[in-house]
Amino acid sequence: MNQSPIKSALYSITKNKCPSCHKGDFFIYHNPYQLSKFDKMNKRCTVCNENFERETGFYYGAMFVSYALTVCFGIILFLITCVLLNLEVVTFLIVFAVLQIALMPVFYRTARLIWVNLFVRYKKK
Repeated sequence: MNQSPIKSALYSITKNKCPSCHKGDFFIYHNPYQLSKFDKMNKRCTVCNENFERETGFYYGAMFVSYALTVCFGIILFLITCVLLNLEVVTFLIVFAVLQIALMPVFYRTARLIWVNLFVRYKKK
């Protein structure tokens, strides 16, 4: 059964797996809330030897992905707090700031995984 590129990328992103083989781990530590280690990536996939350090500055683009994730999160949170729950904008801003700080390690890792999946395709063996 052939797996679509979108399903393949979603698997890699959600499971912290190599975008090429889906077996090796992308980040060394699975818990993004080990704050001293949340950003530690493997240099290469331990299974297929895919290079995760593509070139100097490669993950600069992940910053833009992180920005897009933050904006989407903010819009959804605004719709929930201000439109559905009819709360004050100040309440939204406080909740957004707290959640943004709390979710920063998750957004960081997700942005990097999305970015690398734009350039590396799953190679089914």
